[in-house]
Amino acid sequence: MPDSAEAAHASLQADAVPLGGGTHLLTRMNDEAGPDLRVVSLRKAGLRGIDVDGDTVTLGAATTLADLEDDPRLGYLAGCVRSIASPPVRSLATVAGNLFVPQPYGDLAAALLALDAELDVLGAAGLRRERLERVVADGLPEGELVTRIRFTAPAPGTFRFHKASRRRLNSGSIVTVAARLTVEDGLVADVRLVLGGLSRRLLRAVGAERVLRGAPLTAEVVAEAAGADVIEPFDDAYASAWYRARVYPVHLRRALLGA
Repeated sequence: MPDSAEAAHASLQADAVPLGGGTHLLTRMNDEAGPDLRVVSLRKAGLRGIDVDGDTVTLGAATTLADLEDDPRLGYLAGCVRSIASPPVRSLATVAGNLFVPQPYGDLAAALLALDAELDVLGAAGLRRERLERVVADGLPEGELVTRIRFTAPAPGTFRFHKASRRRLNSGSIVTVAARLTVEDGLVADVRLVLGGLSRRLLRAVGAERVLRGAPLTAEVVAEAAGADVIEPFDDAYASAWYRARVYPVHLRRALLGA
């Protein structure tokens, strides 16, 4: 249980894994733990906290989902956070941990990707900045440690989040839609759209973004956008791949139009 980010990073070099809240890792350990597994707790590494400086938001990697939920400055994330698990789980689960859980989980990661978040990563060469989009696509080298997440707060009314799940709490996503959307003079001026539950990794819906950008935000345009990306839905305990693909256009419409 190291007392600094640097000490935590050093501890990870001995084939250890970082432990935030443990809500995913500990359940996985029940099936995959070996006799020589080493775990580095980040509880006392000084990585918890929320800082808002103007429109720049910085989250410590070990900040819990409950911390986000309780902060009125982050009200635009409340719907996303409250869709994840249950209150006891949110009191343990961490921001950085949610970035690396597999689909159909990682709803906060979808929201942060839609907000074009960046990560502070501690590696062998010291601290560097990485875009979350790159890390979602390629992962991080073993032994590196996310210390902070930062993003620009969305302008009022521009952030959308919608999650379809089998039940309100403690359920993985069937389809998740997170978007930052700006409409000017009746047309979509800018959009950044992220999908969960429709691929084994979070999906940046660049095809849908192209359809939406410069177009009126209507049901017809959203329906066209829903067919603009190649999705790779999968079967799991929450839904079949067929069902995910079938209901995706409905949930995209609900996310963007509220109906």
